[in-house]
Amino acid sequence: MRIWSTVAFLSLAGALVACGDDAKPEPKVPEVTTAPTAEAPPPEQKKDIVDTAVAAGKFNTLAAALKSAGLLETLKGPGPYTVFAPTDDAFAKLPKEALDALLKDKDKLTQVLLFHVVAGKVMAADVTKMTSTKTVSGKEVGIKVDGTTVMVGNAKVLTSDIEASNGVIHVIDTVLIPGDMKAENAKPDLIDTALKDGHFTTLAKALTEAGLVDTLKGPGPFTVFAPTDDAFAKLPKGALDALLKDKEKLTGVLTYHVIAGKVMSADIAKLTSAKTVQGSELKIKADDKGVTLDGKAKVTAKDIEAGNGVIHVIDSVLMPPKGKPAPAKPAPAKTGDAPKPAPKK
Repeated sequence: MRIWSTVAFLSLAGALVACGDDAKPEPKVPEVTTAPTAEAPPPEQKKDIVDTAVAAGKFNTLAAALKSAGLLETLKGPGPYTVFAPTDDAFAKLPKEALDALLKDKDKLTQVLLFHVVAGKVMAADVTKMTSTKTVSGKEVGIKVDGTTVMVGNAKVLTSDIEASNGVIHVIDTVLIPGDMKAENAKPDLIDTALKDGHFTTLAKALTEAGLVDTLKGPGPFTVFAPTDDAFAKLPKGALDALLKDKEKLTGVLTYHVIAGKVMSADIAKLTSAKTVQGSELKIKADDKGVTLDGKAKVTAKDIEAGNGVIHVIDSVLMPPKGKPAPAKPAPAKTGDAPKPAPKK
């Protein structure tokens, strides 16, 4: 009997211990809270070629030209296109009358603008591997690479690889004109300009006798003080015939009327002298009455532009000073180079 009591007591004690274990609360695991992640801003959408150019702020003339030609929607389309984009400064290089005429001629304007566009997205690395590429106008434009300088036609690439949503822009410093359009719009040279005027037949004959026609039809540029037929008629009787028979003297007289470089009247008015192709210095005097050369020949018409220089009409034939002048190289100066003003006394 005592044995069973002992067993019962032990069983009861075990049960109580078990119950005690069950009643003990389990340790709580701390909850880990995650801070909400900020949503990354969506990537900025690229603008199309037209909007990219407009946003740059230096392609206003190009944008106006594209609008006039009805090409805005084309270059806002899916493309892709590669655009060689002339800056406003590039368009400013064109003579104002030429640009105005171009903007009014939709067909020519379209051809000029499409001559700046290539189908597909051609990055600078690929452009530099080319020698030419076909434009959307259908005409080829040449490409030349010299070190870090890339020329497209006669335009220098200033900035490359400006990416847009529908292509890429390469910035250039000169407006590209198709070759056939250049020939169509080219101004006649100095000789043809003088002949067309009708007042320089004696001058043309003298240039032929001296063998200077090809020189003044060359690239130049040259500035010619051109005596009219009436100016030659003022020479003493027999002087012109004698001059036409003396090629060396005739050449000296004619080249005394020529300055290397294209010197417009505004620059001439700032000079007191200028070295001629003949080698002697030509005296220049400018006042409120106009411009006089060597104290006798008056400029009666100015700034008649030709494809290879400019003509200023004078009313007397100039004669170089006696004595042998320092020989002048007939090689022309670069366009726009004007003689430096001599210090006024």
